[in-house]
Amino acid sequence: MKDEEPFEWPVRVYYEDTDAGGVVYYANYLKFMERARTEWLRALGFEQDRLREEAGILFAVSRLAVDYLRPARFNERLLVSVNMTKLGRASISLAQEVSRESGEMLCTGLVRIACLDAASLRPRPMPAAMLKGIEVAD
Repeated sequence: MKDEEPFEWPVRVYYEDTDAGGVVYYANYLKFMERARTEWLRALGFEQDRLREEAGILFAVSRLAVDYLRPARFNERLLVSVNMTKLGRASISLAQEVSRESGEMLCTGLVRIACLDAASLRPRPMPAAMLKGIEVAD
């Protein structure tokens, strides 16, 4: 993969994202990462609803490893990054980070998303045009 800047998506921490201790509930970091992956695909020209309707595919997380480093709190502004590490015929591996706007790292994740047939939910290769579009963007 090329040494390029990762895709970044801004997120603000809302009250609903926090737990009783006033910090972001651990599962909400996964939601932040999901939103950033969706926006990354959108920035590449791939809308997930259209992929399902027109190509008959969808994506699902097939592997996830997360390290929680520091807590985020209510009303903080965060950046969530997406950096593709491997492109396969039927999966994409990504490194993701959640940080404060100051650059302080809060959470890191390694995510693999699998391309599935929308009807059978079985693994399926991505359309050739999509593979090419992702390779060119990288």
